[in-house]
Amino acid sequence: MNTSVQQPNPKSSHTHLDEIYVDQIDAIEFRDVFLRLRRGLRQSLGLALLGLAIGAGGLALLSPLVPASTSTRVVFSFPGIERGENPDKSKFQPDDLRAPAIVAEAMRRQGLDTSEDFQAKIRNAITIEGIIPDAVVKARDRLRATGPTPPIYIPDEYTVTLTANQLLPLTRTQREHFLVELVNAASDDFKRTYGQLPVAFGGVFETLRGADFPEYEIVFNHEIANLTDYLTSQVETAKSFRSPTTNLSFKELLEMTNLFSQIQLNEVLGVIHENGLARNRQTAILRMDHYLKQLSFQENHAIEDEKVVRDLLTQAQGREQNYALGVKSQVAASSRNDAPVLDQGLIDSLIANDSYNFLVRKALDAGLRVREIQSGKSRVIEVRDNLLTFAKSSTSDQSAGLAQIKQPLTELETNYDRLVENIRKTHRDFAAQVYGHAIQLSSGVRTPSLLLWLAIAGSIGIFIGVALGVGLSLLGIYIGEAKRNEL
Repeated sequence: MNTSVQQPNPKSSHTHLDEIYVDQIDAIEFRDVFLRLRRGLRQSLGLALLGLAIGAGGLALLSPLVPASTSTRVVFSFPGIERGENPDKSKFQPDDLRAPAIVAEAMRRQGLDTSEDFQAKIRNAITIEGIIPDAVVKARDRLRATGPTPPIYIPDEYTVTLTANQLLPLTRTQREHFLVELVNAASDDFKRTYGQLPVAFGGVFETLRGADFPEYEIVFNHEIANLTDYLTSQVETAKSFRSPTTNLSFKELLEMTNLFSQIQLNEVLGVIHENGLARNRQTAILRMDHYLKQLSFQENHAIEDEKVVRDLLTQAQGREQNYALGVKSQVAASSRNDAPVLDQGLIDSLIANDSYNFLVRKALDAGLRVREIQSGKSRVIEVRDNLLTFAKSSTSDQSAGLAQIKQPLTELETNYDRLVENIRKTHRDFAAQVYGHAIQLSSGVRTPSLLLWLAIAGSIGIFIGVALGVGLSLLGIYIGEAKRNEL
């Protein structure tokens, strides 16, 4: 029977002893670290309190030197903002919010110094930044990844910030109130600019104060055409709008304007024409001759413009029009993944067709301009010929005609003023509805609190103090302990 005696493995014994030794060393090291930290707890707390005092006190002392910012958010909402256009088709500029006139008005309302130097400092302290939502950024990134270049994005909301410093010593309350007044001043200016009718609108009788009777027809025809064009465009823009002040719609105002022209105006103009009324017929004829010269000059200029446009249109018609819907055959044959969707031929065709359409519109506008001038010229010639007929007549007494026109002319002015006033009130109500909230605050005015910054500075000071105390404790340095030992 074979018996075997197991020999102890020296390697295994050494490994076990090493593990015990390492554990003992780790325990000793951790115990030493713990004892040192415990021994230096007081100095760590003291340094933490010292860091808190230094951090908070330092910020409090330096706060007058640190720029203080107050901000708010402003949203623009009016027709055309999505295209970057103002209501008059001009380019939208967010910097108009800090235009000199707007800033000066806001400062006046706030009771601040309105000197030019201080206004310049205020304007330089205002920054305006567009707000782009994350959804818009992601959508543009996806579109850019597919190949096409995203169109220009025009933000409709902006952050307005006023930063005060030593050169601009404004308190927190002054900054907040100023930003509110700045937005209010910009809103009022916008409504005045785009929400009110021109001052000269409806001032035909002011124009006629120094005019003679034959000029009534010329001036009134131009005025009625302007009123009709305006009301026609408003009917298309606001079909369902009804003014709460006048209880009238733009369609009803257009009908009232037509009735005024056909009945009341034609009565007065008919009496003037049939009797050849004029305060001074010879002077009136000279005025008509001068007006005809101006119209002839405008007619020649318009005819030349029309000729140039028609020549360009004729040249464009000589080219072959390629109305291609899409060419993708080259893309399918290409092995490149980044091959363009449109080839150069299609791009040239689109450009040519767009140029042709542009010339067609220009030719139409030029032709209408020529016809309009010729029509006005014909009316002036008719008025002048009528005056010449009565000037050559032996009967020059106009007393009967002047007496006949006196009462209708007074009624004409009264009814015209009433019509224009109704148009103004209705337009004012419409503008208040459309442009009343064109520029407004979309959030409250915010100013970072000093307490928050004091808390941050104090926290940083506490962290530095604790870190310094722990470091000194680990190094075996204890502040003030040597002095206690000597005692």
